[in-house]
Amino acid sequence: MTLTLRNSLYNIWVIKMEYTVNKLAKLAGISTRTLRYYDEIGLLQPDRISSNGYRIYGQVQVDVLQQILFYRELGISLDEIKEIFAAPGFNEAKALESHLTALRQRKEQIEMLIQNVSKTISSLKGKIIMSDSEKFEGFKKKLLAENEQKYGKEIREKYGDEAVMASNTKVAGMTAEQWRKQEELSIKILEFLKKAMQNGDPTCEDAQKACDLHRQWLCMFWKEGTYSKQAHMGMGEMYVADERFKAYYDNVLGAGTAEFLHNALAVYTK
Repeated sequence: MTLTLRNSLYNIWVIKMEYTVNKLAKLAGISTRTLRYYDEIGLLQPDRISSNGYRIYGQVQVDVLQQILFYRELGISLDEIKEIFAAPGFNEAKALESHLTALRQRKEQIEMLIQNVSKTISSLKGKIIMSDSEKFEGFKKKLLAENEQKYGKEIREKYGDEAVMASNTKVAGMTAEQWRKQEELSIKILEFLKKAMQNGDPTCEDAQKACDLHRQWLCMFWKEGTYSKQAHMGMGEMYVADERFKAYYDNVLGAGTAEFLHNALAVYTK
């Protein structure tokens, strides 16, 4: 077979790999409404519009849709996906490698939780004795993996590998009581923040109490003796500078929460 003939056959195959909205939605397991929305926001536009007005998607759009669904599966917002695609250095192969790494991490997290649930069931049936530490092992490992995936790069750049590793070691060694305490502290922080925001004053007693609870919470994760007001304020700066950190508080108590905490920390750490 000559090169020309092979190219002709390839072109015929590519032409056949075109999809209408209905066909592509069915292929990908999503709704036609989702595809139309992606088109509206400029995330995934059809290759062309047919003479009868149908959106027609080609192989390029199929590959882009696959990337979008990968990112959505990893919990990344549509706005963030648009930014990723628009970045000058975006590379599809590297993106897929990143997806694979993230999926493997998720697989490890799920396997850890499966093991933890399985051991808990055996413990309840009296087949094994499960220590309090073992009961929370899966959750701690899941937290470490998620934090590394979401914030690892930024935290390492700001505080260094040694500080991050020390923090991870501390979390891995938490007792059941310590784990419960850090969860209680995180809830109390939100409670005092909510009251302080109703007041509207980051210098008020409730706001400063939230900051002190935030300090206690951080110290449960940071290596002993590494806390400083400067480092504490550094976390406050990240809450407003990075959308992912900002979303942690804003999604719970509403827009402006991260900025309010930042302003309160500015007072607390003076």
